[in-house]
Amino acid sequence: MTRFAAIFAKPQTALIAFITAGDGDTAANLDALVAGGADVIELGMPFTDPMADGPAIQAANLRSLAKGTTTADIFAIAAAFRSRHPDTPLVLMGYANPMTVRGPEWFAAECAKAGVDGIICVDIPSEEDAELGPALRAAGVDLIRLATPTTDPARLPAVLEGAGGFLYYVSVAGITGLQQAAQASIEEAVTRLKAATDLPVAVGFGVRTPDQAAQIARVADGVVVGSAFIDIIAEHGDAAAPHVEAFTRSLADAIHGAKEIAA
Repeated sequence: MTRFAAIFAKPQTALIAFITAGDGDTAANLDALVAGGADVIELGMPFTDPMADGPAIQAANLRSLAKGTTTADIFAIAAAFRSRHPDTPLVLMGYANPMTVRGPEWFAAECAKAGVDGIICVDIPSEEDAELGPALRAAGVDLIRLATPTTDPARLPAVLEGAGGFLYYVSVAGITGLQQAAQASIEEAVTRLKAATDLPVAVGFGVRTPDQAAQIARVADGVVVGSAFIDIIAEHGDAAAPHVEAFTRSLADAIHGAKEIAA
């Protein structure tokens, strides 16, 4: 059983937490996420032009790059995380250039060596799967695809083809951190997506509070929170870990109990 399968086999909804590699004390913040109850962690790969991200994550990218964070550093962070946390799924999330500049086979091999479970590449659409997908699948690394409010029934099969781990539903047609979709539209989308795939469906973009997360957790298999963590790291810098852990625990408590409350 993969780490993803083990997490999503649990009766509770998963908390999926995002932070940017190299922003603040990344190792301490990763440990804080696990201690606080995060089920899956997304580690952002800093990039100069993060077009899908709002101001908070853009600023995190710039802080990380200003410190000189490299792809080698990210894999070292991932490998060290895996040695400390053998059971927590780890996803690298980012953009095509750092993932393909040395060739997809190199990137996939490094992911496997570091214990990375999945990849989210924001700017390689499913129609261009050959750029990265075959190399990842050959290395045993899941390619996690994105669906959006504009993914219509005609295109959805292409999005799902070759996808693994879980399906990430981007609940707003926009950038991260600035807006949240109406709960009714999220419920409708999750129902439609789950009818089309056996993959778990996680919902993200615009989720900032335990109450918002709990509402989504009643219908989704996972809830993704990112910008709210980035804001904590921006405020507290290298001393953010205790604050990250406390906020993670508040989200985890809300998300993990949501389906029991709904029932």
